[in-house]
Amino acid sequence: MPIHRITWNEKHRFATVHNWGCTFKCPVCSYRLRSGANGPPGFSTPKPASFLSAEDVETTLRSLPIERVFFMGGEPTTARELPRLLDFAKNTLGLGTFLGHTNGWQLPLPNLDGANVGLKAWDPVVHLAYTGRDKSRIFDNFANSVRAGLKMRANVVFVPGWVDLDQVEAIASWIASLSVDIPFHIMGYIPVPGQPYPRPTEEQMARTVEACQRHLRKVGFSHLTSAQALDLTERDDRFASRQVAGGL
Repeated sequence: MPIHRITWNEKHRFATVHNWGCTFKCPVCSYRLRSGANGPPGFSTPKPASFLSAEDVETTLRSLPIERVFFMGGEPTTARELPRLLDFAKNTLGLGTFLGHTNGWQLPLPNLDGANVGLKAWDPVVHLAYTGRDKSRIFDNFANSVRAGLKMRANVVFVPGWVDLDQVEAIASWIASLSVDIPFHIMGYIPVPGQPYPRPTEEQMARTVEACQRHLRKVGFSHLTSAQALDLTERDDRFASRQVAGGL
């Protein structure tokens, strides 16, 4: 199982289960800020020295005073034991269960309350080049999850010259066709080693956010530098968590 650590946020009463690896091969993935341009596709952070068993995860979650558990990656659905852990968290411990971020390839899932899905691109050719995967399954899965009653959120990385304003706005418009109240977060691209795309300017970010606000009621954005992206604890105390199981 690729789960390698668990963190705990005491103030906000949640735990995060972290796993390694991904089913997509995104050249502009921000995880490559840690591994550089030569990290293997789909595994954009260094391989952990050891991994946790499902029993390790269950024992740790049982010991914590929490109300929610988030599964993160990489891509959390690469963990074969994820269905078991979702069932345990929801039905044994009574916790809210969420994918803190996911590419959406395996949604919806039993015993999952919600997910934050990265919708990579609107243009199907760009999406295939970006991820190595077909766009339609991800968007269909997102729509099916909304219809199933999951608490869904979406995000997109605004990459000037590749996933530009027109594509970001098209995604926002499509989400609005499902519900104008789905939260949508626009992340300004952080230049990744070996890639030619620039970081968006403040003006480009403002125009993109404004365009999406014409479609959706809950549009947020982030426009981080590389240094800020590598340490989010000072910007948001939800990231100020303590490791309680696993290694680095």
